[in-house]
Amino acid sequence: MALLARKKPQLVGIDISPTTIKLLELSRSGKSYKVESYAVEPLPPNAIVDRNIADVTVVGEAIGRAVKKSGTRTKYAACAVSGAAVITKIITMDKGLTDEQMEAQIQLEADQYIPYPLEEIRLDFEIQRVSPQDSNKVEVLLAASRSDNVEARVAALEVAGLTAKVVDVEAFALENTVNLIADQMTGGGDPGIIAVADVGATVTTLSVMQDRRIIYNREQQFGGRQLTEEIQRRYGLSYEEAGLAKRQGGLPENYEPEVLEPFKSSMAMEISRALQFFYSASQIGAVDHILVAGGCAAIQGIAQVIESKTGTRTSVANPFAQMQTASRLREDILRADAPALMVACGLALRSFS
Repeated sequence: MALLARKKPQLVGIDISPTTIKLLELSRSGKSYKVESYAVEPLPPNAIVDRNIADVTVVGEAIGRAVKKSGTRTKYAACAVSGAAVITKIITMDKGLTDEQMEAQIQLEADQYIPYPLEEIRLDFEIQRVSPQDSNKVEVLLAASRSDNVEARVAALEVAGLTAKVVDVEAFALENTVNLIADQMTGGGDPGIIAVADVGATVTTLSVMQDRRIIYNREQQFGGRQLTEEIQRRYGLSYEEAGLAKRQGGLPENYEPEVLEPFKSSMAMEISRALQFFYSASQIGAVDHILVAGGCAAIQGIAQVIESKTGTRTSVANPFAQMQTASRLREDILRADAPALMVACGLALRSFS
């Protein structure tokens, strides 16, 4: 199973995150995309542990429920392994080599790049560009992951009746989607330096892109679970009840000023801290635009709070802003879920690249 994309059939993107399964299917006509189907399905606690699938059957059954809920008839899927489970390196190779020659050379030299025995990993490569230093060389992206990480995802998809055609890397899927959004923002021009702040249930990931490629990535332990737990504590609810109230409303009048606003301030502070870490580690200059992604991006007014705190133009990520949607889908619900579907969108886009 390849870690990077080759020519492939129509795919449904399956993002297996620590708390949810996110499914997305796109179609394309000319340069225009259409959302054909999507679903978000919660995962039971401890189905994913440290970004690894702990229970293949449980995860596979959740994927199956998402497939049924979405109504997709597509049987081929693209999924991804997380950045923590992947080793990526840019290496330089002779320009004239065929794919077969490159693969043979990489296999011979893999121990220079990968700190695991070759029989324990899945490895793939993709030519990126001619080397700026030597026109007779090309830069090649090498990606490797432990075989068990890849095989667990393939097996979970099989439980759901799907066949994995692509096992991607989450960061590369995110790049696909951010480049789509950048094209929408600039009409295909240079989007400058973009930071994506993905605030999930437990982890906030800052990814910085320059020249349409991720050049920096950092994770911090902060996420929407802290808001859910504060609602639970403050109002005497179960964790499930608190999560439902957070999404659907109906909490007392003091919720917004005493619980939600402090959380928004904390979220802006965490993103500001993450940016400062980036600035201290890099000399490339200031970020031009922040895209807020993940489940917490759906919080009303969060982009304005982050922009005020960081002094950087900020917007909520919506890869579907210029897409059509199938008539059976509710656009308001898709729009609310859009920031959390960034990786799923990037995987679905593999059908066309």
